[in-house]
Amino acid sequence: MEGLLTMSQKESDRLSLIKQLIDKKISARESSEILHLSERQIYRLLSRVRSEGSKGIIHKLRGKKSNRGYSESVSSKVIEIYIRQYSDYGPTLFSEELLKNYNLAIDHETLRRWMRQSSIMTSTRKKRPHRKRRDRRSAYGEMIQFDGSHHDWFEGRGAECCLYVCVDDATGKVHLRFGRTENTADAMLTMWGYVNENGIPRSIYLDRFSAYYAKGKLTDFSRSMKELGVDVIYAHSPQAKGRVENRNGTLQDRLVKAMRQRGISTTAEANEYLNAEFTKEFNEKFAVYLKAPDVHKSAAGYLLEDIFCYKTIRQVRNDYTISLAGGYIQLLKSESPLPRPKQDVILHKYLSGEMYIYFNNQKLQYEILKGKKDKQPYKFRKISNDHPWRRMNNKMTGSKKLKLSALT
Repeated sequence: MEGLLTMSQKESDRLSLIKQLIDKKISARESSEILHLSERQIYRLLSRVRSEGSKGIIHKLRGKKSNRGYSESVSSKVIEIYIRQYSDYGPTLFSEELLKNYNLAIDHETLRRWMRQSSIMTSTRKKRPHRKRRDRRSAYGEMIQFDGSHHDWFEGRGAECCLYVCVDDATGKVHLRFGRTENTADAMLTMWGYVNENGIPRSIYLDRFSAYYAKGKLTDFSRSMKELGVDVIYAHSPQAKGRVENRNGTLQDRLVKAMRQRGISTTAEANEYLNAEFTKEFNEKFAVYLKAPDVHKSAAGYLLEDIFCYKTIRQVRNDYTISLAGGYIQLLKSESPLPRPKQDVILHKYLSGEMYIYFNNQKLQYEILKGKKDKQPYKFRKISNDHPWRRMNNKMTGSKKLKLSALT
């Protein structure tokens, strides 16, 4: 008498057909067509069921180690390497490091199973609310997603900084640059580098950070995008710009560990590494749809230095000075005609620190005054005897004297 047998659904279906074959209710050819097996395999199964009973349908390697599996020595060696060197790596990145540094080609799911069996990894993916996926744009350069990623990039080895991430919506290609903080100057330098490398994108997707968005007016960054003819789109939630947010998470894992291996601890070293090695390798691994048409606009004819800068409007005072940051600038006579008082001039402060003043697209000479401008004292003028006010006052005084005399 057979004991309790555990079968998969596929084995149960096979057993029912083999029993019908034994009872001659179906032919071997019909069984092979239904089960998608050869007739020779059908006869093997028939022979095993006749000799062993129902358990003959169960695969002989059930509960045994696969002939193509790794040995215990390999798995224990890999776990030892992980604990010693890569304790904070995920299975996917760890499998790449094993292939690169130890010439061991092991699938990341195999590593995940070994790590769970060794109680190294017990967590499962967190459930996320369902959100409708937005289709990618159809062309390279049609839209880029732009964001600053704040993270402990140097793991305490250096000062805090921000990674600027530009992700093309169609291909997933990235352009990366480190800056001190998420500020206007570093944001413009990042886009300047992107335009020099790829051209001018058709549109840019931003969040509502103060460097990019100001209600009712343009920031210097959004103004520079307008001058380049780039459509600016503002997201209403982090999930809306999911592609750049996903890239931030991947970079916070992979880039941090890559810089740790190389001992990088400054933004200058980090940017050099990004330009020389990391960005190219990252795009080769994660970029998609590489045959997408390139619709970037050419930057030829644009004076980028005069676009990626600070611009502000100031009104000329009566003494031909303008105020700036609590100080004063004196406009000087030159070949270019000076504006009249109450007219406006435009100050261009370049990212290199140089500053120019323009009126009617002509450059003006100027001198920065040291300290605060002295206030002019108020001048009291003495009124002459024949001034209309004085004559009117004399008349009023005389009429009051007549009234007083009449009363007395």
